[in-house]
Amino acid sequence: MPRRTATMLASTLMLIALLCAGVLIPVPYAEMSPGPTVNTLGQHDGEPVLQITGHKTYPADGHLNMTTVRVTSADYRMNLVEAVYGWLAHDSKIVPHDTLYPDGKTEEQSTQENAEEFSQSQESAKVAALKELGVPVRSWVIVSTVVKGSPAEGRLHAGDVVKAVDGTAVKQPADVAKLVTKHKPGQDVVFTVVPAKDQAAAEKAHRTATGTRDVTIRTAVSDDRAARRAIVGISAGTDHTFPFTIDIKLADVGGPSAGLMFALGIYDKLTPGNLTGGTFVAGTGTIDDGGTVGPIGGIEMKTVGARSKGARYFLTPADNCAAAAKDTPDGLTLVKVKTIHDALDALKDIRGGDTDALPKCTTKG
Repeated sequence: MPRRTATMLASTLMLIALLCAGVLIPVPYAEMSPGPTVNTLGQHDGEPVLQITGHKTYPADGHLNMTTVRVTSADYRMNLVEAVYGWLAHDSKIVPHDTLYPDGKTEEQSTQENAEEFSQSQESAKVAALKELGVPVRSWVIVSTVVKGSPAEGRLHAGDVVKAVDGTAVKQPADVAKLVTKHKPGQDVVFTVVPAKDQAAAEKAHRTATGTRDVTIRTAVSDDRAARRAIVGISAGTDHTFPFTIDIKLADVGGPSAGLMFALGIYDKLTPGNLTGGTFVAGTGTIDDGGTVGPIGGIEMKTVGARSKGARYFLTPADNCAAAAKDTPDGLTLVKVKTIHDALDALKDIRGGDTDALPKCTTKG
């Protein structure tokens, strides 16, 4: 066999071997790509995304779209060829697998966590929108979760209303941890609670002491033994009673990042006129009860997904601005927001045509 032919054959065989290796050998990466974008003012699967009963609502036309990111599953193992293709593609992002699924988190655990965050984001969106409208919302501190095997297991339950710790009234979730950590590990702490199963008492627990009981729990030491911090094994949260019913109907979506857009959609339906003035606006961002907008993951994928559906303006959490501005899709204006009030001001400028006044994102933030 001529030397040139032999060299070409060897090179071809090596290339085939490398391609086979690239296809067969898994790499520790996962892919993020643009997911569905849903108009909070419209319908999804044949029913309105936002359903409000017990209060006057107004027609809300236009687009206030929440955006999502599609990710590969926890069990899927990408090969080298797929990873290289993803790195070269404009509309996807390759990240370490542990970024999406830290500490060996399973698909089921991730789905459950995302569902809980999504549910909480809906509650905060309702509170933020109603507070911005001046509608009173009653709130109180509850036991959000109880860690399995912790001192609190069987003594406290998710949904219990926490009135006081060691006789000191609690006003917000952070108060609970602050009062517990005043103890040393091994000391007793007394919770004054209204059991979650007593819903009638829970409804009025924020006003009265009716239905309360004291639960004594011996504290344990935290995993961070260097700090020797006392814990009981719960996380505290907030529950609310709304003056009318607001339902958010959106399946197969998880995580907290739709909070801002849900809040704006609720605000739009409860006020006359049209927040967008007919302009296609999309956005993202977590929101807390006070209306503060927080950062999210996958911002680059969300802007691509929004623009591909026709969005012209994208409400962007201030902390995500720098990353988003590095590769802004053509025809999309990134608007920086820190609060729901900022977002409402921006929408006023957009529908009024005063877009020069908009606080736009730059690569510096």
